[in-house]
Amino acid sequence: MAELRWHPLTRDWVMIASNRQDRPQMPKDWCPFCPGSGKVPDDYEVYEYDNDFPALSQNPPEPDDVANDFFRVKPAYGKCEVILYSPGHTVTLPELSVEHIEKLVDLWIERFHVISSDPKIKYVFIFENRGEAVGVTMPHPHGQIYGYSFVPKKLELELASAKAYKEEKGNCIFCDMRREELAAQKRIIFQDEHFTVFLPFFTEYPYGVYIISNRHCQNIAEFTAQEKASFAKTLRNTVGMLDSLFGYRFPYMMCMHNAPVNGEDTSEYYHFHVEFFPPMRSETKIKYNASSETGAWAHCNPTCPEDTAEELRQAYRRFLEKK
Repeated sequence: MAELRWHPLTRDWVMIASNRQDRPQMPKDWCPFCPGSGKVPDDYEVYEYDNDFPALSQNPPEPDDVANDFFRVKPAYGKCEVILYSPGHTVTLPELSVEHIEKLVDLWIERFHVISSDPKIKYVFIFENRGEAVGVTMPHPHGQIYGYSFVPKKLELELASAKAYKEEKGNCIFCDMRREELAAQKRIIFQDEHFTVFLPFFTEYPYGVYIISNRHCQNIAEFTAQEKASFAKTLRNTVGMLDSLFGYRFPYMMCMHNAPVNGEDTSEYYHFHVEFFPPMRSETKIKYNASSETGAWAHCNPTCPEDTAEELRQAYRRFLEKK
């Protein structure tokens, strides 16, 4: 079964993908993403791989006969891709050169264009899940891209807030947020000419840093050559900083927020940024989402952002000392 079911209480679509339950356990000493596996080229640097067990597809099956006037379903139309960062089985982003990560950025941009060219796709979501703490069982460095036939609820809320702010204040909410964080300085981790890394005033996670483009642009495909190089370096340094925090490969969910595609023009009020969701609240303790966070979307950060920002700045300096 693979279909979309309408959640009438949140007015959002839920992916039902029971086909993913059939994913086999990989043999202990075999990885489909390694050269020589027969699944990928024997010689590659970065590579797009169509997901073998996609939750969404461009040729989806018809939904089960379960709909009525109240229960709504529609085909699970979309695209699910795996983006391989490197042929090295255990290498991580901070261990790659900036030049190599620039090729990864180019691949993300290429796939953004390709997936966006399908008029049925409304949102292209580039993300990475890293570490066992967030459920990753495949250590080979990779991220994913989902092309949705709808705008997911969180992005829909973010867009609505940005549009309302533009109508009220006449400004981009993201540009103003960056300006205010720079004025405060307490939560700024590092920056260069093109990107700023900071721990937001309102962060829900102790180490939930944002990366935001200094220039007002909508999506990754609008980057200049200089911005692509800067973004590659900023990504490497951000993940390296997180790894230096406690001296191990830090688990996280990394989510790129691009503007929607094939819909309303949001260029005046939407702004590219990256949100990190690391599950750790200390070196050994995980921040679990309990009832308040999960059931009410009422988040509670158990740390002070100004204090954890200083921890991150120190970790950033330690990472740079090793480079």
